[in-house]
Amino acid sequence: MKWLYLAWKNLGRNRRRTLATLLLTAVAVLGIMALSGFALYTYESLKEASMRKEGQVILSHPDYFQREENIPMELGLGRVQQLQQELQADPGIDTTLAQINFDGLVSNGEKSTIFMGQGVQTESFQRQGPGVDLKQGRWLTPELSSQAVPEVLLGQRLASSLKVQPGDGLTLLGTTTKGVLNALDVSVRGIISTGIPELDARLLKVHLQSAQELLATDQVSQLGVYLQHPHQDEYYDQKIRDQYPELGVTPWLERVTFYQSVRNLYNRIFGVMGVILLVMVAFAIFNTASMSVMERTRELGTLAALGTRRREILGLFVQEALLIGLLGSLLGLIMAAGLSLGLYWVDVQMPPPPGQTDGYPLYIYWSPWMAGITSLAVVLFAVLAAGLATLKGINKPIVEALNHV
Repeated sequence: MKWLYLAWKNLGRNRRRTLATLLLTAVAVLGIMALSGFALYTYESLKEASMRKEGQVILSHPDYFQREENIPMELGLGRVQQLQQELQADPGIDTTLAQINFDGLVSNGEKSTIFMGQGVQTESFQRQGPGVDLKQGRWLTPELSSQAVPEVLLGQRLASSLKVQPGDGLTLLGTTTKGVLNALDVSVRGIISTGIPELDARLLKVHLQSAQELLATDQVSQLGVYLQHPHQDEYYDQKIRDQYPELGVTPWLERVTFYQSVRNLYNRIFGVMGVILLVMVAFAIFNTASMSVMERTRELGTLAALGTRRREILGLFVQEALLIGLLGSLLGLIMAAGLSLGLYWVDVQMPPPPGQTDGYPLYIYWSPWMAGITSLAVVLFAVLAAGLATLKGINKPIVEALNHV
């Protein structure tokens, strides 16, 4: 403890240099925490959006995601209501939502264009959260009676192309499971936007029953399973596989190549930037320790002449670097926590990503395990840099050190 106390006192010998090194270390820690916090926020946002879109586990025909259908619903999933009842009997499963993916032509009487349709259960809009915005009109009616006119939601650019507003009528043209052309008159209920212009130019959502009526089927394309606790996705993936070996069971992670690509890209970019910041800290502490050794060479010679071991002298400088690393890390973590908290109060909007029209709020997550890893890395780099800078000074002969000017 006496050596640690002596190291603490030595930090005050050149306060400006010590303060500059502390601030540089703190800024480096702040930078690493900000980069990692932004990456973690991005990962979590993409993960939640992916899970909301189709569920944590997706049931389908075994070949549905492996090959294209020759006719609509060739790879459809049957006995859907029975499956939903059986799955929802499990207390760990929150709900199940069926979906039909289909395409066809939509016409306003004068103009026809291609659409990508989704037959959905209305509960899916609550599940999808902020990923889909209602621009005009209303969401689909919760329960559509058999006598009511089928309703649709149109993508913003698709509605603009057809020059329709909520309340206008359209006709959907599609091919049934028998290969016969079928038509369905619908009413525009609302206009939505996903923030992706290419998707908004083709997107059309209808009630699941309406899609089944158009395609003349009682099957669905896929059944999404939403869990009470999303982190149990791997457990339920295996459990449902064992329970229904005849079905295709796909975890959400296999359906989101974009999420995996972004994660791999960010890990590389931010990883390199983090290493650069750590190297900057090491150089700063190396420079501080080198200058301290030069200024105290005669003192080191005196200590050696009095019988102080070289490892004890080395330990003194290492402990000084250790204190700088710890104090700089603590200051940097406090600054990072303040930044993270401040962004929850101040609305900072990021520009739209490539291929999208809407921006998103900037948040930086505070991660305890990342704080620990960053602090440990900074301290290790500081100790190694100080050790290397001190070796040359303590290896000088005592006489040469005493005569140093």
